[in-house]
Amino acid sequence: MKRTRFIAILFIALSCISMTGCCEKTKDEGKPAKYIFLFIGDGMGMGQVSVTESYLSYKAGKLGGEQVSFTQFPHLALCSTHSANRNITCSAAAGTAIACGAKTNNEHIGVDPEGKPLESIAYNLHDKGYNVGIMTSVPVNHATPAAFYGHNSSRYGYYDISKEIVASGFEFFGGSGFYNYRGKDGNEPAVDIYIEENGYDVCYGTEEFEQRAEDKGVVFIQESGRETDPENYVSDGAEVCDVRLSEMLEMGLEVLGDEEPFFIMCEGGTIDWAAHANKTMAVVMDVLEFDEAIKKALAFYKEHPDETLIVVTADHETGGVSIGEGKDWRPEFVDWALLEKHWIESGEKNVLEYEENEELNKKALIGWTSSHHTGARVPAFAIGKGAEKFAGIIDNTDIKGKILGE
Repeated sequence: MKRTRFIAILFIALSCISMTGCCEKTKDEGKPAKYIFLFIGDGMGMGQVSVTESYLSYKAGKLGGEQVSFTQFPHLALCSTHSANRNITCSAAAGTAIACGAKTNNEHIGVDPEGKPLESIAYNLHDKGYNVGIMTSVPVNHATPAAFYGHNSSRYGYYDISKEIVASGFEFFGGSGFYNYRGKDGNEPAVDIYIEENGYDVCYGTEEFEQRAEDKGVVFIQESGRETDPENYVSDGAEVCDVRLSEMLEMGLEVLGDEEPFFIMCEGGTIDWAAHANKTMAVVMDVLEFDEAIKKALAFYKEHPDETLIVVTADHETGGVSIGEGKDWRPEFVDWALLEKHWIESGEKNVLEYEENEELNKKALIGWTSSHHTGARVPAFAIGKGAEKFAGIIDNTDIKGKILGE
């Protein structure tokens, strides 16, 4: 009897210990990673990734097998991207879905379909003591980055969106410039003056960044974006940035540091612009530049593997690109030599008109179905703490909750 009673008590005790450990583990798993990197390749579907890896394999003298860094991540989900009012989303609605975890109408930034403000993951984490960095290869007030700090029923309210940088209180912003630098009609005060008067240090180029005020938030802008609207997007491979995205990410890490937790959203914005124009080599080069930045985050992850989460996704797919083109069966190789030759001979610029560029793609066996966004699902690759949540078919509104550990 005593032996039976002892065994029963021991069983209950062990069960309690087991349950306590389980509860503690569950509680820990519910917390977001200390260091969070969210990379968004604007317009980057699986087609853009596959085409880039095909080019890398060609350069390695193979038919396949070469990979960009993020396709080697252990976890992958596929995301639906429709907006609240369209099968095919725009970057504003998709950026808002990713940032805020809620569907909204096309052209809406950080607000629901009725125009009511939504709270982005950046604000959620900032309130919890995370430092926040928002950076992009395109203007800092463009749709995707704006979705993480702005609130506007029109993505084209660039001037007002820029002013919300101040209201956010986030520690670092980076981009190629400000659309509507002096307002839509050019009659408003320069927006960088407003931002500086309200506590930020706006740095144009690397020299000013190195001389930045240590006690202020930083807005880094490419030297070419000084005191003017940035040039309209360039999808011909021309060098329009004096700092690559990977270098901008390093700047963000320098400002944020690793003593406090941080959240970084880093956008490869020019992938979309090249895809709109169906310019294959420009897409490849933009994806590779994007991958350079991701490799910087991977290096950080290796130093903090138990505390870091990296997610690489896209807001939507653009162009419907594929390896293979034409109605007839053509068991041939993609002619990367032709595409690369044109790229080099044109001074690393793919400057053909659309119809001529279309013919170049046909000869090379690269297919494009559209010059606009498509409704194709996009990937979400993940590695690190909480990465296992990224699996199967999900919606882009699920990304926020998965990163937060919900």
